[in-house]
Amino acid sequence: VQLQASGGGLVQAGGSLRLSCAASGSRLSINDMDWYRQAPGKQRELVAGVSSGGSTNYASSVKGRFTISRDNAKNTVYLQMNSLKPEDTAAYYCHAVWSKLFSVRKYDSWGQGTQVTVSS
Repeated sequence: VQLQASGGGLVQAGGSLRLSCAASGSRLSINDMDWYRQAPGKQRELVAGVSSGGSTNYASSVKGRFTISRDNAKNTVYLQMNSLKPEDTAAYYCHAVWSKLFSVRKYDSWGQGTQVTVSS
């Protein structure tokens, strides 16, 4: 599975951005899809995740400001980011857990990072 992320950019504090990540591949089933971020000098951290059934979870630092969603027909996950703060500045990575059709073995894939920069 290849993951293609897009939607990063430069925005002022208080602004909004929407990230997208599309998974490509055939004869597969996408399970969990997540967004992680990594700021310079810091460890990569989970921002938000969504299961194939639509259950979501968020880091406490983004709860109430970010919304994760997915379109299963398009194998795409979105991250709507509102009320952005300078501390949200980081490279954002999408991640997916998937399996081949009719197989129970799970794999995971990472997309390339997309940079989000929030100016004060």
